[in-house]
Amino acid sequence: MSIGPIRAPLVTFTGSTPNIGTTTAALAAAWRIAERSSLPVAYFCLNLKSSKLHRYLRVDKPGITLDSLRPELKAGLLTPEKLRQAVFRPEAAPNLHILFGSMMRDQAEFFSPEEIRHLLDTARAVYGMIIADVNAYWDNAATVTALLEADSRILVTTTALTHFQEDTRRWLGQSSPLFGIPPAAYETVVIRPPWRNGGYTMKDIEKESGLAAIGELKLAEPYYAHLDSGSLEEWLGRHEQGKRAMQETADKLMNRHGIRFGSHIKRQPWYRKLLDHRNGVGS
Repeated sequence: MSIGPIRAPLVTFTGSTPNIGTTTAALAAAWRIAERSSLPVAYFCLNLKSSKLHRYLRVDKPGITLDSLRPELKAGLLTPEKLRQAVFRPEAAPNLHILFGSMMRDQAEFFSPEEIRHLLDTARAVYGMIIADVNAYWDNAATVTALLEADSRILVTTTALTHFQEDTRRWLGQSSPLFGIPPAAYETVVIRPPWRNGGYTMKDIEKESGLAAIGELKLAEPYYAHLDSGSLEEWLGRHEQGKRAMQETADKLMNRHGIRFGSHIKRQPWYRKLLDHRNGVGS
């Protein structure tokens, strides 16, 4: 019996609602995994409608973006080498490989499921893990294909009732099953903004959405200042709050998909203290 090639795990993030912080949650998870493992980790912005991530990372004009790869994707000829050349690697997280999303809004409808699948298949042969960040709407090939192909699916929502109840029910209760993905196939990450949103607890959100929580992301005013100034890299890599962002979720995903902690992590004092606190579990 022949053994097929090892395929890296794909984790797809989508939002219950547009513009709530899904990109930050997905990027932070990828960042944590990249800095805590010794493997190259890919973050793919699969937003097909005017991606803005490059602005948050102070990259004025990305050299290569998702739409730049369309000729290779359409022909089914994207090579690992071409993909490696297309990514941006932050100075503060050299193991992280970022593919910026499409800059051409009017081209979104022309991406096909086969093209997105070819991109993901190529990435699985190159990276140790792929984090895909897709649009909240199910009207494009990237959202549907990346969720169908995913090994883990994460729905990002907030503490606002309309987000975790109404929007979640509409997308997961109506759209997702049409493509053969039941609501039970998802977990949720809850974003907690600095302003009060009804005071709902995690248990409230899990009960109303029907999803188990895999983590939460607490955001404070410094985050928004870094976002507006294009210094998200500094927030994720150096700011005290940003350095902890999505840490719990990243650890759970690494354990689930068999991604080992790098030796540099095991030497860190905070890691040894964590193991002591857990009575050695996870060593």
